[in-house]
Amino acid sequence: MSDEAVGAAGPIAAVRHDASLLGEQDVYLFNEGSHLRLQERLGAHLGVVDGVAGAHFAVWAPNAASVAVMGDWNGWSKSAQQLRVRGESGVWEGFLPGVVRGAAYKYHVVSRHGGYAADKADPFAVYAEVAPRTGSRVWTLDYEWGDAEWLARRARCNAVSAPMSVYEVHVGSWRRDPRDPSRMLTYRELAPLLAEHVARLGFTHVELLPVMEHPYYPSWGYQTTGYFAASSRWGTPQDLMFLIDSLHQAGIGVILDWVPSHFPTDEHGLGYFDGTHLYEHGDPRQGFHPDWQSFIFNYGRNEVRSFLLSSARFWIEQYHADGLRVDAVASMLYLDYSRKSGEWIPNRNGGRENLDAIDFLRRMNVELYGAFPDVQTTAEESTAWPLVSRPTYVGGLGFGFKWDMGWMHDTLAYMSLDPMQRKFDHGKLTFRGMYAFSEHFVLPLSHDEVVHGKGSLLRKMPGGTVPGGTVPGDHWQRYANLRLLLGWMFGQPGKKLLFMGAELATWNEWYQEVGLDWDLLALPAHAGVERWVADLNALYLREPALHELDCDPAGFAWIDCSDSENSTLAFLRRGRDAGEVLLFACNFTPIQRHAYRIGVPRAGFWAEVLNGDAADYGGSGVGNLGGVRSEDVACHGHAQSIAVELPPLAVVVLAPERRPQR
Repeated sequence: MSDEAVGAAGPIAAVRHDASLLGEQDVYLFNEGSHLRLQERLGAHLGVVDGVAGAHFAVWAPNAASVAVMGDWNGWSKSAQQLRVRGESGVWEGFLPGVVRGAAYKYHVVSRHGGYAADKADPFAVYAEVAPRTGSRVWTLDYEWGDAEWLARRARCNAVSAPMSVYEVHVGSWRRDPRDPSRMLTYRELAPLLAEHVARLGFTHVELLPVMEHPYYPSWGYQTTGYFAASSRWGTPQDLMFLIDSLHQAGIGVILDWVPSHFPTDEHGLGYFDGTHLYEHGDPRQGFHPDWQSFIFNYGRNEVRSFLLSSARFWIEQYHADGLRVDAVASMLYLDYSRKSGEWIPNRNGGRENLDAIDFLRRMNVELYGAFPDVQTTAEESTAWPLVSRPTYVGGLGFGFKWDMGWMHDTLAYMSLDPMQRKFDHGKLTFRGMYAFSEHFVLPLSHDEVVHGKGSLLRKMPGGTVPGGTVPGDHWQRYANLRLLLGWMFGQPGKKLLFMGAELATWNEWYQEVGLDWDLLALPAHAGVERWVADLNALYLREPALHELDCDPAGFAWIDCSDSENSTLAFLRRGRDAGEVLLFACNFTPIQRHAYRIGVPRAGFWAEVLNGDAADYGGSGVGNLGGVRSEDVACHGHAQSIAVELPPLAVVVLAPERRPQR
């Protein structure tokens, strides 16, 4: 190439090939699948060479015949500034003088195979153009964090024995600009509003649906193209850091949704990157997902493992994330996932397990927990795969937690039934006792359950028509059922997750193009549900019996799980201290149960500490006037028992008085 090229933007500086950020050790670790900070060597990085400012560019394209950097400084020329391949590494690199922070660019990749050529976004870019534009931007990640106090106590807040109540949020639709509802708020605008709301309601963590760059907004981020780039739809990388920092300073942890299971086929993305199946598996029976029409990573390729491992670590290290929720793990584990006979290839042992994906997940968890023992990884895994949340040294996948999808499906199916029919499906509530402690579970009432015609949680509940219906409806039952559902969830062992809007008792299912219906809080029934969520969180946080042994069978005991005729259930939650015990009594019918007898493990006065039918929540006010005293009447295997008023469609929580001080 000549010393100077001329393009649409005028004279273009020559690319220097004698300056590199990539050392021989980097190349070795990258090719070995062990590089954990690959984004520091590949991608675009501002620097100075011989007193001249510019940017280093490096991209992996081993099957390319040529790679050029095209950007707004060179008129998007596809040939003016060519990179040079680094030996046998497959990495093309060069230093481009004059490139500044904020410059937009892509790589023009010409393949050695079949004449393929495409303009590709940088796989390691940390910032991108605002959609629908698809270029990358040269950027830096400098930010002055103020969350040292949070990080110092993060281990306690993320412990398996700690209360973890997660508020799941989609950034683009949690709240819109009240003056212009079509405008999404930025990360920075969202920060104080979200922190105040979450803290006021008592949630301990926020989980953000993927904020990594994605071209198709209705994918909610689950079709990721930028595995190191915070989506520019809502601001700069520093704006996202400000949001996370603000939540941390409010004492709230942040979990990021991360998607290593598949990626979209958009031409500017990772797919067919250098004219070959570079990031995705080459055989469509292993490399293409039939459900999502997307590519599947080749987990057996070392360079791809380095890419994904670096991405996972990046979000925790650079953005101070307190954990990753890994999407669609089941689709990674099984070679025949969503495939018919003949549409998949058995592994080397003849089985259906994806051995490369399993190895990758184990390696990911080992690396993350080794470097950051105070964070948590959570698997969205919908099958009965064993030991998902158990250490790798005992044969597990190494996750900290697993979503309990079975609990979610069974519970929502039960709650959608007419209360008079529930007695025939009593087992949907009690079956979980068979496996509740086989994993470290999170109980999710997530975004997936309130979209695409499934209806909001309130709309799922029986009890009359929705607003605007032609038949008068008994709406109190809907609200009561929703409060009962939430009370049941908080009483069950396991961490909690609630998608935004449930606390508002929204009638409309979630739609990413509009904000939540905040005006509903002006109505008493909806304000009552929000107050109920806040009080449930408060109880969960302050009572060790509700979180210390969330993942230990010693923390739970049925009192009576067999009264299907009355559709009632009673159980105990216990803490490590023998004095920490709570009794939950649940009535899943609209019929008030008078003097309903329940066995209790100790004599004395049992105070009513929470009642889902209280008038403050929109209930009818049936209760126990502060509590009940036990009697010498044997019941449910206990020498003592209490006779309580069980309100209709409600959960009542009682605690023995004069519990020993901790």
